[in-house]
Amino acid sequence: MKRRPLLLFAFPALILVILACERIATMLLGAYPASPAMWRVWLELRPLSAMFWQQVDMYLGGSMALDAVILVATALACWSACHMRRASAFFLANHVALLFAGLMIASSSHSETASTVAAFPMSSGLPFALKVDFTWQNSLVLLLGFAACAYCHVAFLRETRLRGESLALRLVTLGRDI
Repeated sequence: MKRRPLLLFAFPALILVILACERIATMLLGAYPASPAMWRVWLELRPLSAMFWQQVDMYLGGSMALDAVILVATALACWSACHMRRASAFFLANHVALLFAGLMIASSSHSETASTVAAFPMSSGLPFALKVDFTWQNSLVLLLGFAACAYCHVAFLRETRLRGESLALRLVTLGRDI
């Protein structure tokens, strides 16, 4: 089975599309602030990308053009990583996208770590609870992310095995020639 770059790019592309859709919804919400449909769309997309865009806007200014440049540059970097010959690039692109999605879901749930509800005492003795909101959208994004990473692992291990078999065949051929 030959690796398919489009399948490797699918999950990072999904995360980038979610980020882009949220920016588009924000722009349209500014143009049509009285539209209940725009508010509904924006409120659905906002939790998956709220903290990221807040940080970008705080450090780089609130320019939608800069946001578009960031999205396009990231998409090009992920696309080229998925087409590289070395397996480490697509492996890294998919895993970074999964970590980013998990971080966005955790930060939108107002938690500090990706954990289910867990209560533990802090050093001062006060109980502290962590919670991640596993809505169907968050669960679907994480499920797709884990599937993409599993595909990366299978593709990486398959390429490694094929390289090992090729090397073994060359060594056997070299042994016969000698």
